[in-house]
Amino acid sequence: MEYGLIGLLVLAADIYAIIKIVSSSASTAAKILWVLLILLLPVVGFIIWLIAGPKSSAAHI
Repeated sequence: MEYGLIGLLVLAADIYAIIKIVSSSASTAAKILWVLLILLLPVVGFIIWLIAGPKSSAAHI
């Protein structure tokens, strides 16, 4: 049961990251690379995106 809950949390985090990536102002190539990273390595890709991913313009205020 707990593995299903962890999997659901990872899925929700990845969907959130992909939505943020697609709505960012990054180039199309960068968006594709970030989405591929998250799809191929869900947990590690999400963590890398949190640290180094494209930031929205609101983060610079």
